[in-house]
Amino acid sequence: MMYRIASLTLASFVLVCSPAQAQFRSLLNTPDPRAEFIRQCTTHMAGRWAHPDAVCGCLHDHAAAAIEDSDLRAAVLRGISESGVPNIDNGWVPASKQSQISATFTVIAKPTLQCMFAPLD
Repeated sequence: MMYRIASLTLASFVLVCSPAQAQFRSLLNTPDPRAEFIRQCTTHMAGRWAHPDAVCGCLHDHAAAAIEDSDLRAAVLRGISESGVPNIDNGWVPASKQSQISATFTVIAKPTLQCMFAPLD
């Protein structure tokens, strides 16, 4: 009986302290990417718009969502969060996709303007 209790205790200790468990706990503490984007974006929008969080949320949900390529979408989100306007630095995307940057701005032009001047609710 004592052997079973000791082995159960040891097994539970291993499960609780395992690296996989630590990774799981760190995932629980990871901030929501959308919320983090809005937090960073809002600092640039605060002086420009009455409701900067709504504009930033709209840009995230509608303008950036219109971009199908994940590398280009990540670059646009980075540009917005760093400057408050959609932009892409060539170094943020692979060289093979840099020719698509202009077309990406064409895709997000209308949703971006809607977010800034007629927010989608």
